[in-house]
Parts: sequence; C-alpha cells; structure tokens
Amino acid sequence: MMEVVFLTIGMLSGIAVGYLLRRTVAIKKADDAERKSKDLVYQAKEEQKKLMLSARDKALKIIDEAKREENSRRQEVKRMRDRLEKREEVFDKKFMDIERKEKDIQRGNEEVGKIREDIKNIRKDQIEKLEKIASLTKDKAKDILLDLVEKESEEDLMVRVRKLEQESGEQLDKKAKEILTGVIERCASSHAAETTTTSVVIPSDEMKGRIIGREGRNIRTIEQLTGVEIIIDDTPGTILISGFSPIRRNVARIALEKLVKDGRIHPGRIEEAVEAAKKELAIDIKKAGEDVIYETGVAGLDPKLVQILGRLKYRTSYGQNVLRHSVEVAQLSAILAEELGADPIVAKKAGLLHDIGKAVDHEIQGTHPEIGRDIAKKFHLPEEIIIPILNHHEDHPPTLEGVIVKVADAISGAREGARKDTYEEYIQRLEELEGIAKNFDGVDKVFAIQAGREVRVFVNPENISDVEAHKLAKNIAKEIEQELRYPGEIRVNLIREMRVIEYAR
Repeated sequence: MMEVVFLTIGMLSGIAVGYLLRRTVAIKKADDAERKSKDLVYQAKEEQKKLMLSARDKALKIIDEAKREENSRRQEVKRMRDRLEKREEVFDKKFMDIERKEKDIQRGNEEVGKIREDIKNIRKDQIEKLEKIASLTKDKAKDILLDLVEKESEEDLMVRVRKLEQESGEQLDKKAKEILTGVIERCASSHAAETTTTSVVIPSDEMKGRIIGREGRNIRTIEQLTGVEIIIDDTPGTILISGFSPIRRNVARIALEKLVKDGRIHPGRIEEAVEAAKKELAIDIKKAGEDVIYETGVAGLDPKLVQILGRLKYRTSYGQNVLRHSVEVAQLSAILAEELGADPIVAKKAGLLHDIGKAVDHEIQGTHPEIGRDIAKKFHLPEEIIIPILNHHEDHPPTLEGVIVKVADAISGAREGARKDTYEEYIQRLEELEGIAKNFDGVDKVFAIQAGREVRVFVNPENISDVEAHKLAKNIAKEIEQELRYPGEIRVNLIREMRVIEYAR
C-alpha cells in the first residue's frame, strides 16, 4: 500500500517537475521571440531612417538641378530677348532706309515724267514745224519713207531670207536624216507586197474536174460559202483563189487543201471543210496576235484585244500586210522615242495599235482611226495611247508620241517595195498633184517627177517676183497638204528664170 502511495507521489512530483520545465522553456522562448521582435523593429526603424535620409538627399539634389536648369533657361531667354531687340532695331533702321529710298525714287519718277512730257512737247513742236516746212503730214512722210526702204531692201531681204532658210533647213535636214538613218538601220526589215490571189496545188488535172463537180455545183458551193472566186484554167497542178479579203482567201485555201487531201468532194463535205477551215483560221489569228505581243514586248493588253490585233495578219493596205506594218511601226516608234526623249513604252504600244481599226473597218462604219479610238476606249487604254491612234494621219498630232507614231507610219509605208499602186491610181495621183499647182496664177508649167515625190513648178518671171515666188511655193505646198493623202513628203521645187536675149549685128 505504501508502495502505491510512493509511486503516486513520484508520478505527481514528475508531472509537476515536467510542467515547471515546460513552462520555463515556454517563458524562455517567449522572451527570445520578444527580444527578436524588438531587434527587428529596431532594425526596421534604422532602415527607415536611412531611407528617409537618402530620399531627402535625392530630393535636395533634384531641387538643386531644377534651380540650375531654371537659371540657365532664364539666361537663355534673356539672351534671345536681347538678340530680338537688336534685330528689331536693325529692321527698323532698314525699314526707314527703304522708306527714304522709296520716297527718293518716287520723286525721281515724277521728275522723269516731267522731263518726258517736256521732250514729248518739244518733239511735237518740231514735227509741226517740219510738216509746215515740207508741206507733208507725218503719216504721208512715213509711208513715202517706208516705200522707198521696201523697194531698196526687197532684194537684200529676199537674199537674206533665203540664206537663213537654207542654212536652218540644211541643219534640220541633216539632223533629221541622222536620226532617221540610225532608226531605220536599227530596225531593218523586209517583206514583199501581197497580192489578191492565192494558189492551191493539186495532184492532177483529174482533181480539177472533181472540184468543179457536176454542172459546176461543187465550185459554186465553195464560192458561195467562202465569198471568193475560184479560177481554174489550163495551168497544170494549180488552182487560183481570187479575192480582196485575205481572210476569205485563206479560208478557201485551207478548205480546198482539206478536200484535196480527203478526196471526197461534194456539197456536204465542202460545208464541213469550210467550217473546219474557219475554226483553224480563228486559232491561227489568236496565235498571230500572241506572237506579235511576244515579238514587240508589249504587255498588259486584254486577250480579246490581242485577238483583234491578230486579225491584221489577214488585212493588207496597198498590198502591205498590216500586222507586219504595225510591228514595224511599233519598233520604229520605240527607237525614235528613245532618240527624242519621249516615252518609248507608250510610243511602242501606240505604234502597234495605231491601225487596230483596220481589223474591223469592213464591219463597222467610220474611218479606221475613229474605229481604233473606239476600240481603245472600250478596252480602257490610257489617253496617251488613244491620241496617237486617232491622230496618226493628222498634220499636227497634239502629243510628241503622236508625232513619233505618224513619222514611223510614214517611214514604214513609204519605203520602197512596202506598198503598191495600180497604174490608174498612180496616174491619177500624179495628175491631181500637177493640177493643184497649175491652179495658181503665174504658173507656166508643172511636172510631177520622182514617182510623185517632187513637183517642179515653172513660173513666168515677168509676172512673179522673187518675193512672190517664195510665197507661191509655200502656198502650193500648203494646198497639197490639205488636198492630197500621201506617205512621206512632197518637195515643191519652184523655178523662176530670167533670160535676156540680144542680137549683135
């Protein structure tokens, strides 16, 4: 029993001792934590003091810098104000000097006006005295003097005018010939004039009879469907297709070649061959337009416009193929534009399209320049392209590119072998040229020479003076320009010859 009591007392005393130890440890930890918190608070206060001191120092520095900047700005403003005041003083002095000079000039003008008025009065008095002495008015004396001077100086003036015109004309001709020679050399091309007939080779004369058909029904069908004339004569192995339209001739040629190759020739087969020929020709027209675009390097054209351009392959003008002529004009225009400082791209495109109206002029009413203008507007081409197309046959195109296209067109059409005239048209053109010159008063004889490129005019020297001969030559040239259409230029050579014959007996 005592052991239990002692054990209980021991346990209670152990519990009490443990409790005291734990409390002591807890009190010690609390004291340590309180001390650490006081240390942290102290350290924070010290840091706060340091930060406050640092911030105050920075604020003081900023304030000092701001004061220094303010002082420097005030000094700068003061210096600028001083300079402005000095400039104002200088301007005031100059303004006063200008006002003083203006007043001096005004006074001088008034004095000059008075002197001029005095001189005018003096001259008037002198003229009145001279009129009284000479018994002539001023206007009559002036007319007499001018007549005398004109008669005495007429010959000298004529010689001088001729000399100046000859010198300037020679220089301009020389420069123009240099430019044109270089351009033509850089764009040398040749193609013969085309005819209005096309030949088709056949294997035998027996094929001619099959093409003619029973009572001529096959040849009539071909002519009706193609619009051409088939000429079958004694020439062995050849049939001629005659017609003014190259498109119709080529349709007939392709159709006949297909019929000859197939061997079956009757009206039904002829219709099939003609339709196939038209489709094949349409493809060839499109390809011709694309080939020309590639050859000239002109870009940005509508495909439909390119197809219209390809139709010029089967269009001729005085025997000259219009598509090849357009390519030549495009190349010449580009080279001329480079020489003269114009836009070569615009000149080349305008040169290529200048005769685009001829592709459909047999279908649409109007001249080919007007039709070409409408086509260009339809495909939204710029104005600098439309103007040369419309005015390439005018005397004075309104733009430099228009003049270049006109010159290139004349070069391409006027060179030897490019175009051909019939005998009747040639004779008619020469007669019209001579007739225009004969209609002028004082003309004795007229001769058109060099295939109509020059007209020699002989005048009566008793009725026409040198001055009048000069005017007459210009009037004849102007009348030819207005009345005739011709490529290139026509030289008017007026001859006035005085012959004096005496006999010694």
